[in-house]
Amino acid sequence: MHILKPALVYALIVFGAGFVLGTIRVLFVLPLLGERTAELLEMPLMLAVIVLAARWITRRYLQQAQPRDLLAVGGIATGWMLAAEFLVGLILRWLSPMEVLVNRDPVSGTAYYLSLLLFACMPRLLARREPVTTTGAPGRHRR
Repeated sequence: MHILKPALVYALIVFGAGFVLGTIRVLFVLPLLGERTAELLEMPLMLAVIVLAARWITRRYLQQAQPRDLLAVGGIATGWMLAAEFLVGLILRWLSPMEVLVNRDPVSGTAYYLSLLLFACMPRLLARREPVTTTGAPGRHRR
């Protein structure tokens, strides 16, 4: 239960930012530059959001979490993210289930799936560990 809340918060932050950036991309950038370029321009912004969100949730909720818990948070958040994107594709974009999952540009689609992998792993990659002294007390260095 202790991993569900940070996973949900992580997914909501990144999905919310993606929803806003995606709306801007579809309405303003895509008509000017095309789908591939618009998606590739959005990618660095989304990666920055992923890093900031993962850093925040690990500091806020997961300071004492084990590596497997950090990976579980990322995995659960990724599952929720995919479910939310699937629903948005079906409901708001009127895409078929197959179009939502498979029909992506080969270049920007590959970048998207790699970013999902990073999204899943980022809480584990950014988790900070307090140094442990010989006495076992966290955060205190021996001089």
